[in-house]
Amino acid sequence: MKHSIFIIRNMDCPTEEALIRKRLGSMPGIGELAFNLMERRLTVAHTLDDEQPIRDALREIGMKAVPAQQAQPDTCSNCETDTPSVSRKIWVMMAVSGAAALTAEILAWRGAAENSPVVIAFVLFSIATGGLSTLKKGWIALKTFTLNMNFLMSVAMIGAIAIGEWPEAAVVIFLFALAELIETLSLERAKNAIRGLMAMAPETATVRLDSGEWREIAAADVQVDQIALIKPGGRIPLDGVVTAGGSSVNQAPITGESIPVAKVAGDPVFAGTLNERGVLEFRVTANKGNTTLARIIRSVQEAQGQRAPTQRFVDQFARYYTPAVVAFAVLVAAVPPLLFGAAFEPWFYKALVMLVIACPCALVISTPVTVVSGLAAAARQGILVKGGVHLENGRLVKAVALDKTGTLTHGRPVVTDVVPLVEQPAHTLLQLAASVNAHSEHPVAAAIVAAWQTPADGSEAPRALLPSTAFESLTGRGAKAIVGGRLYYVSNHRQVEELGICGAHVETVLHRLEEQGKTAVVLGTESNALCVIGVADTLRGHSAEAIRQLHALGVASVMLTGDNQTTADAIAAQVGIDDARGNLLPEDKLAVIDELIRRHGKVGMVGDGINDAPALAKASIGFAMGVAGTDTAIETADVALMDDDLRKLPHFIRISRDTSRVLWQNITLAIGIKGIFFVLALAGEATLWMAVFADMGASLIVVFNGMRLLKSKNLPG
Repeated sequence: MKHSIFIIRNMDCPTEEALIRKRLGSMPGIGELAFNLMERRLTVAHTLDDEQPIRDALREIGMKAVPAQQAQPDTCSNCETDTPSVSRKIWVMMAVSGAAALTAEILAWRGAAENSPVVIAFVLFSIATGGLSTLKKGWIALKTFTLNMNFLMSVAMIGAIAIGEWPEAAVVIFLFALAELIETLSLERAKNAIRGLMAMAPETATVRLDSGEWREIAAADVQVDQIALIKPGGRIPLDGVVTAGGSSVNQAPITGESIPVAKVAGDPVFAGTLNERGVLEFRVTANKGNTTLARIIRSVQEAQGQRAPTQRFVDQFARYYTPAVVAFAVLVAAVPPLLFGAAFEPWFYKALVMLVIACPCALVISTPVTVVSGLAAAARQGILVKGGVHLENGRLVKAVALDKTGTLTHGRPVVTDVVPLVEQPAHTLLQLAASVNAHSEHPVAAAIVAAWQTPADGSEAPRALLPSTAFESLTGRGAKAIVGGRLYYVSNHRQVEELGICGAHVETVLHRLEEQGKTAVVLGTESNALCVIGVADTLRGHSAEAIRQLHALGVASVMLTGDNQTTADAIAAQVGIDDARGNLLPEDKLAVIDELIRRHGKVGMVGDGINDAPALAKASIGFAMGVAGTDTAIETADVALMDDDLRKLPHFIRISRDTSRVLWQNITLAIGIKGIFFVLALAGEATLWMAVFADMGASLIVVFNGMRLLKSKNLPG
């Protein structure tokens, strides 16, 4: 199955989507159709040898399709956004059309007959300059038996002319055309939220040539592993790893972090982020089309094509709503005159008003605009949502399961305590323990070595280890080595007891540290315990605040970990977790998710996106945390939290609830306004141009209401 992608400039409403589905759906060899109305993008799955028949079929229904090239996903060149959505020529023609329609109305108001030649001339001129597009689309809808807004407006205009309401026919068609232009501009503004991300990555990069010379070239021409240079105040053009220099970088476009992040050699940098102070040299790790920013943009764009539950409901509703209203309008026009002898013209006019009101665009456009605005608002703050369904379902989450390591904690053990048991300074004992562990690969041993070599306050240069010999790793117990001619052990609780050096004072310290959820080891000789060292995977700074916010939202929290239950309980107590489950294997975590789903319904799971894959897949929504630059997590998670700030989790739930609230506000507004005008039309109090104003107003209200989500408050820094 092949996939052809087209940009259709005049496809920005579900009206056009329905027309295209009807036309292409009947063609042999055509498979699935995927629409992205915000980007005016149509993806056609087909088995045809050539895509020309598809373009011909689209041209038959008035759709100008241009093949889209996806060679440079970082830019917006593939969606033709460098040209205005409404040209100057169209605005001039609309101005002329409006002036002609207004002149016809003034002439009729000043006493001229509404069917006089001069009034008719102005009306026809107004229609020719501003309404021909609507009439053409109406004719296409008639040929394809599609009850869309263009057909309804065309019928309303022709009907008004048929009963002699020439000026009103001109005003109606002009107002409708004007409403479409304003709606196009409004949707363009919503689309700009995504386009703003695309514009963040510079089009050029300064790279070092083989000769050693620095030269500015197109970012698209930069190869992986080339060395690039970024000066203070410049935006980083491509992903890379710093090789020289130091600076602070504003990573808000990727992670949503409001505070700049320090960067030194070995640290990653991302395309689109802002270098604030120093000069950085970095090795490029991804070409222009595969940067983290490019993948985020692609994910958001693809997410727009996934219909949210409310959108599916609205589309189904509109499918039956429009024919029902049209049928009702026909009855209004026919029944009173035929069965009750009423005058034909007033009831026919009321039916025309109802046809105008029947336009479903305000209703159906409200959902994609709102969902896209919610997706863009989340992406701006480092929350990558992989579809409208997840954005909507977030509000339904009643419990969240969180992996401990790398989620609530940093995932890197550090020394937290050095408790001397003899009359020696703590730093001397730490140096001894680090020297014993110099050749060990165990995480606890690495933490002890790092604690000695790199002081926490960073005030000193890396400190040297003492020479050691005869190193031996004692599986399940610790390690031993000769330092300064003497044999030392760094032992866990079991080894200390086997050595016979676990006295009461040692036991007291060991139990105290273990009750705090720490791993405790003892530095000693064969005859004496010298000190107890506590090692723990430290909590992330915002973990407790994130859990507090979840509880405030009414969401229960459960921690899942492979650590022992004592450690699990200690960590849970520190952050305020409701329920801690320890000693869990991956299959055990899966069983817990099943249990939570049965108890709560919608359940979220937060993990690293790889190790917790089964549980993430089983949960209603899988959240991958701290995945900036990680291909697998961005591609597989339902929601990716692009940095290590767990507060983004409750923030996502708030965005989801805001999105759902705005969606139903828009649906209520659209249906409510139409309901009011139905009553006014039956009472004879509504005119055609008033109905157009109401339809236009409803469309603009729901568009701008949906775009309020773009102003979603950022997380505090």
